[in-house]
Amino acid sequence: MLEFIYWLLSYVIPFLAVLTVIVFVHEMGHYLVARWNGIAIQTFSVGFGPEIFGWNDRHGTRWRVSAVPLGGYVRFVGDMNPSGGVDDEVVANADPQLAPRLFVNKNVWQRIAVVIAGPLANVILTFLILYALLLGYGRYTIPPVIGDVIVGSVAEAAGLEPGDVIRSVDGYAVRGFEDFQRLVATSPARPVTIQLDRGSTAETIVVVPEVTEIEDRFGNMQRIGRIGVSRSTEPSDVTLYKPGPIEAIGMTGEEIRFIIQRTAAFIGDFFVGRGDIEQLGGPVKVAKVSGEVATLGIIALINLTALLSLNIGIFNLLPVPMLDGGHLLYYLVEAVRGRPLSMKVQEIGFRIGFALVLSLMVFTLFNDTIFAHFGIFR
Repeated sequence: MLEFIYWLLSYVIPFLAVLTVIVFVHEMGHYLVARWNGIAIQTFSVGFGPEIFGWNDRHGTRWRVSAVPLGGYVRFVGDMNPSGGVDDEVVANADPQLAPRLFVNKNVWQRIAVVIAGPLANVILTFLILYALLLGYGRYTIPPVIGDVIVGSVAEAAGLEPGDVIRSVDGYAVRGFEDFQRLVATSPARPVTIQLDRGSTAETIVVVPEVTEIEDRFGNMQRIGRIGVSRSTEPSDVTLYKPGPIEAIGMTGEEIRFIIQRTAAFIGDFFVGRGDIEQLGGPVKVAKVSGEVATLGIIALINLTALLSLNIGIFNLLPVPMLDGGHLLYYLVEAVRGRPLSMKVQEIGFRIGFALVLSLMVFTLFNDTIFAHFGIFR
């Protein structure tokens, strides 16, 4: 019993807290833009399944908390299900006063705005969290100067030398040696372009980090890139840098760009044979990571929420029917053609999208519970 309580408190509750915040913000994005466009909204649900409790607002929307806390949805009047299928009977028999407020009867640009609003809300949440943390806590940094270059390493072969001052990597500003380490570590087996100062001379060096597996503090194996440079650090080298409100906007935007670019590169690795299957994670892995990060404190968990929110926003924009990106694709085609795709084509796309999403869910769940447990790919 004590082990179950520990598991519940350490893994399940942090995971559900993170997921609930992310999904609520995502669905609130859809809800607000729908309201601004005069769309009739039937239900805003946190979770799925039977309703635990709820209330009706003055606009006729049912706000509910449901029994299965693994997501949520906004259902518009005339929707047949939370995924957006249209109830033809409701639409055909709608009251003349209600008909103009049905989602399906709004113009294509209004529907596009509603679809984009969910992922955009996730991006905004990420920005606000990272911006607030940067303003409130700043960041500890050390000078971006190379101390030692390991003999026979990738760095030595590329021409890096002790004393080189790193200015940028792949166009990302390097403000401290920790930036340099992170930018290299997140590019295993991918070329990175390093801008540096060597004395009074500016140099550009391209290097391909070697793939290295390391074990993190929680015992998880991570696949990172290394080039073979280091530097010793004295307490006097470490400084706390707190940017102003304007500079923090640029730094936060750059951080979001970095996460998006590295996420796209990670996905791209699978198409060129460099991807590591074990790095893919589903709900079990997210729950595990949430529990592990929760042990580091509330700030670390909030930071994880920002990262997952951004990744969920990106994932939802993939052009796969059933996801927001799939609906967006349909509406963009409609905007170009001047008329929507036939229901038969949309239905075929939905079935394909459902199969893809279901396959990915099953695979990541299997990967979480089987591969990770037995260490097949280690």
